[in-house]
Amino acid sequence: MNANFLQTSIDYLKGVGPNRADLLRSELGIHTYQDLINLFPNRYIDRTQYYKINQLQRNSSEVQVIGEVTSIKEVPQKRGKRLVATFKDESGIMELVWFRGQKWIRESLKLNKPYVIFGKPNWFNGMYSLPHPEMELLEEHKKSLRSAMQPVYPSTEKLSNRGITNRVVNKIMQKLFLETKGKFSETLSPKLLSELKLISKSEALFNIHFPKNQDLLAKAQYRLKFEELFYIQLQLIIKNLIHKSKIKGFPFTKVGDYFNTFFKEHLPFELTNAQKRVIKEIRKDLGSNAQMNRLLQGDVGSGKTIVALMSMLMALDNGFQTCLMAPTAILSVQHYSGLQEYCNKLNISIKLLTGSTNTSERRKIHEMLENGSLDILIGTHALLEEKVKFKNLGLAIIDEQHKFGVAQRSKLWKKGPPLSSQREEAKIVLDKYRTARPSTYKLMKELQQENKKNSTEAERILWECLRGKKLDYKFRRQHIIDEFIVDFVNIEKKLVVEVDGGYHNAEEQREIDEIRTLILKDLGFKVVRFKNEEVIGDIDT
Repeated sequence: MNANFLQTSIDYLKGVGPNRADLLRSELGIHTYQDLINLFPNRYIDRTQYYKINQLQRNSSEVQVIGEVTSIKEVPQKRGKRLVATFKDESGIMELVWFRGQKWIRESLKLNKPYVIFGKPNWFNGMYSLPHPEMELLEEHKKSLRSAMQPVYPSTEKLSNRGITNRVVNKIMQKLFLETKGKFSETLSPKLLSELKLISKSEALFNIHFPKNQDLLAKAQYRLKFEELFYIQLQLIIKNLIHKSKIKGFPFTKVGDYFNTFFKEHLPFELTNAQKRVIKEIRKDLGSNAQMNRLLQGDVGSGKTIVALMSMLMALDNGFQTCLMAPTAILSVQHYSGLQEYCNKLNISIKLLTGSTNTSERRKIHEMLENGSLDILIGTHALLEEKVKFKNLGLAIIDEQHKFGVAQRSKLWKKGPPLSSQREEAKIVLDKYRTARPSTYKLMKELQQENKKNSTEAERILWECLRGKKLDYKFRRQHIIDEFIVDFVNIEKKLVVEVDGGYHNAEEQREIDEIRTLILKDLGFKVVRFKNEEVIGDIDT
């Protein structure tokens, strides 16, 4: 099928005409044959079964009955009148009722001719009635291109009122397939179809509109969904390649003392395979001339912050400054407290900048940034202020990037120094994103298995204990409350259980625990804390 043919205006399709075409354009945005073929059904109705009138039940959904119209009459009511037809088969009688379009229906109905009717029956005045049924002469019903599963297309009230019912749309679709002979140009390569065992484009379109069975419908839906996502992905890849070719970044050519010292002497736990893989990918990006714009996504507690820190160290090894921006002051303080201990050991200067930072400290941070003596800056939206000017920003990390707007992120990216060979700002960006919705966990089975290796021995023991006890309520592990990620929580009892110890020195740990406890208590939670040694020693006690 010639692709240009599908750009034919819908006006020229048999059974449409200018009036229906105008309605389809205004209500559904259908202008061409291509638009119509892409009007996919919302759902499907089983039309394989035919009922007798005496088989109908008061709770029946849509039913299909074969019979004859024996009489038509108008029945007065408070407002206007309704049209009522008597419909019978060999088992009984029922009524067909119309509240609008009565003149056209009266003129078009043929008495004592076999019809196939379809709709949802109501029980009224001791008899079944079918309001505004779909009707088709049995003779035409047998001739029409019909599948066992009837598609239900998107519609509007205006379309229904103007007579463009689902049955009409279905007939228009049949005319389109007859005119095109069901042949449509293939849009995927034979190799792709063969390797992924996909059905052809023509088969997919036919079975999405006229499915022969549930299996073919599923194959058609899969093929069309795959194609849509495939071309979206292809566009993103092309856009990314163009972006890399046009916008250059600073190449981080070496892995130096900061990274190696931290990795060999200060890494608090063994990296998981997933962390190692991601760090290698980031290292590859940073070593190229292309600008990195990477999203680091992981479950709560999967070790994204360590990956971010090691990326920062690569920037410092190459003589660049780096920053981390978080959406809230609490989260910024947590990051600062967590990273400060490592930075002090590596003789790296690090500062915290939030809205509550006092004027003198803020002025000192601004000066250190501009003269290059400040290596790492952690903060909130305060990093976006015009007064915040870096001497040599090479890596920007945004935590919970979905909580920042595009304009806000762009402001941070532009704080990098310009490359001498071009006008664009050099910016290398790592977005951190916390996966918090349980529905997404199913997509990350492999990562979850890796994450389990990051649990501390005390946390594992405590979790097994909580799971093993026959309590009258259940705990959740690594749950988000406000801006905190707590070890264990029972929402019903408002009880938080945490294991102390980890990445902070004793004084800093006390300060952080006090802040966490106070805020959690303000939120109505009771907090119980264990020390690592208490859990490992005798948890039952």
